[in-house]
Amino acid sequence: MNGRAQSTMMVIGERLFLVVAEPARFAEETLGSMTVSFALDDAIARMSARLSLPAGPLRTMLEGLGERLEPIGVTVDMLEQLVAHREAGQPLRLYYLSNMPASYARAIERRHAFMQRFDGGVFSGDVKFLKPEREIYEVLAMRYALDPQQTVFIDDSAANVEAARAFGWQAIHCTTPAMLPSQLQRYLPVSTTLSVSNPRLLA
Repeated sequence: MNGRAQSTMMVIGERLFLVVAEPARFAEETLGSMTVSFALDDAIARMSARLSLPAGPLRTMLEGLGERLEPIGVTVDMLEQLVAHREAGQPLRLYYLSNMPASYARAIERRHAFMQRFDGGVFSGDVKFLKPEREIYEVLAMRYALDPQQTVFIDDSAANVEAARAFGWQAIHCTTPAMLPSQLQRYLPVSTTLSVSNPRLLA
């Protein structure tokens, strides 16, 4: 698609954030539970039953988890490079598609200015659909009039990537953020180049 006049639509679905100040395995369990539920109460009940833990301490931790999500440096660096190319006149549009409870989404929007760099996006908690459900891809596509042939979706989940391809988008399965610029290069306008200058965190 290099050299085409149309805009390239980048949809970043891969994880932008890590939980800090929590053991890694427990953080993974927590995020996994939260993405299967839209309501905090439901997520707490699920975790309490699965982990045999009382609901009270779980609520205390989960209610503030959005305040402890920190961005993955490599992915944000890449976003800023794409934004710079867009602002220099390259035909790029940048969107996010995230499985994130609404309360966490509001915390992220408030705490992290780079979220305003996107041209738009969808959080699952706001629309009551989850990746890889087809409906959440439809919501994003209809809201921003995305052209499937010009849309490139990036995610670290194989199931989400396959769902995007089934929806007609091009898609990249990225499990190592530092490799994303090289994976993405072939989809970009011909004069757009990317580099990773500061791989601070691993996914």
